[in-house]
Amino acid sequence: MSGSPQALPVSGSLLELTQALVDHESPSGSEAALADQIEQALRHAAHLEVVRVGNTVAARTTLNRPTRMVWAGHIDTVPENNNLPSRLADGWLWGRGTVDMKSGVAIGVKCAVEISAPIHDVTWIFYDNEEVEATKNGLGFFAAVHPEWVQGDLAVVGEPTGGVIEAGCNGTLRVTVTTSGTRAHSARSWMGINAIHGVSAVLRILENYEALTVVVDGLSYREGLNAVGITGGVAGNVIPDSCTVTINYRFAPDKSIEDARSHVRAVFEGFDVVVVDAAAAAKPGLSTPAAQGFMDAVGGVVHPKFGWTDVARFSEWGIPALNFGPGDPSLAHADDERVEVAQIESVFQAMRAWLSPAA
Repeated sequence: MSGSPQALPVSGSLLELTQALVDHESPSGSEAALADQIEQALRHAAHLEVVRVGNTVAARTTLNRPTRMVWAGHIDTVPENNNLPSRLADGWLWGRGTVDMKSGVAIGVKCAVEISAPIHDVTWIFYDNEEVEATKNGLGFFAAVHPEWVQGDLAVVGEPTGGVIEAGCNGTLRVTVTTSGTRAHSARSWMGINAIHGVSAVLRILENYEALTVVVDGLSYREGLNAVGITGGVAGNVIPDSCTVTINYRFAPDKSIEDARSHVRAVFEGFDVVVVDAAAAAKPGLSTPAAQGFMDAVGGVVHPKFGWTDVARFSEWGIPALNFGPGDPSLAHADDERVEVAQIESVFQAMRAWLSPAA
């Protein structure tokens, strides 16, 4: 640990702990001090074995239970925008990170410390750099150093889901499609070939594209293929010889990354298509006993996850994974980010019901 971090109010109320986490700014790349606090809280719990890699802190029970569950949540946020410190108003906690995902982290920390004899062995992972490029993701770095710590029968990622279970996730693929032309002076445009005009064919393909809804394990995942950027042009008096459209494909978990690549290249056959980024989808895995047990304990309807989350990493590691946490995902990263206090408590009680021995 670096220095002597201020103690988190773990023994206080769940709301107090959530506010303390929210008010401790931790934008991506600046999580060290908060990781110190979380590590200190976990090391004070005698029933936990604790390790740290960079600014990712993990703890686990070793009770020789027949099943092991993994819970994971990221401790970084996007930068604040005049929405810190937090404030409480009419049953809502406002501020950067309240939704994504300090309220979920508060639940993870409190459960890890307070539930000393869970009915499953549990691994708790609090990781950094989730809100930036995948190459910096702390969960990935941690798994490379301690692969045995990311093994289990089920993984639960505490991302905001509005307090319902969201299973699996869509994958994402980003490509560029480039058209070529011939430069010329715009006063003699007939001597050139305008690459920007050539992009109209690409845009027509996108406009006429009918995205699929794919059913996987009884859940309907909506796909999407959309232009998200366009660049072209040399000067105000030059016919451009190149224009590039950036396209994002959100694909259902029935497809691999290679399937997604092949599909996009087929859609834009004849064009110069370059894949610039890809992240795999995750299948729901709802049929496993561990997932069924979680759903029975938590209750409620299961929804598909349309956005990408780190459940996909666990899926790649062979572990079925679900998303479950407080907060409306549509408020994540928003200037009016806020979470209902009652929902934080209800998710916490659901987690306790899942992990605690029957009375």
